[in-house]
Amino acid sequence: MDDMNHLNMHLRPTATRPLLGLTVLVVEDSRYACDAMRLLCLRSGARIRRADCLASARRHLSVYRPSAVIVDLGLPDGSGAELISELSVACPRVDVILGTSGDSFAEEVALAAGADGFLAKPISSVMAFQNAILRRLPTDRQPPGPRLVSDDPVRPDPTAYRDDMAHAADVLDDSDDGRMLDYVTQFLGGVARSAGDTPLQKAAEDLARARNQGAAMQASVARLAALIQDRLNDKVAI
Repeated sequence: MDDMNHLNMHLRPTATRPLLGLTVLVVEDSRYACDAMRLLCLRSGARIRRADCLASARRHLSVYRPSAVIVDLGLPDGSGAELISELSVACPRVDVILGTSGDSFAEEVALAAGADGFLAKPISSVMAFQNAILRRLPTDRQPPGPRLVSDDPVRPDPTAYRDDMAHAADVLDDSDDGRMLDYVTQFLGGVARSAGDTPLQKAAEDLARARNQGAAMQASVARLAALIQDRLNDKVAI
């Protein structure tokens, strides 16, 4: 346990900051989604740490034990379900393990792996975020009395979205690698869905469909690459 976590144990939750004293490890490759988590933690009083892949998360967890871990199911070096399964049987166990994804099937996968609950993307509700964690904490970690929550939706930094586009462009350059192509279509579909970017979401889904059907993909890859470049050039605002 690091020094900051030791100090956090002495902080008590309040009506306006019910997660005060908790440290949340967010295992998430999207900077846009992670910025939403940062804002949710900030409004709730929790301290956030971030890992962008399974390897990074395991390095974090070898050094300290957070109060809660929120794991994206689609990561560049494997499935988040692997990490959830490891955490669910670890001793001592993290208090709260949550899966997250924008895919409709992902909740079942996360729960089967041992997650305590699931947060569907996009995650913008402070109340839903707090409830997902609080309902799984012991009574002595709960805030006293009723909570005072402003449930205005969080609005991640658009710069984080451009960072995700730059990451996707780099991965798409290696489109001869089938595994990475599967990853980037899943990544872009989730990021675009969270940001309400319907054209990009549809293009990612069209490419995934073409790949699954064994159809020619050159046109779909070119279309997706062009949309990414538009966003990097600020031709499209989200």
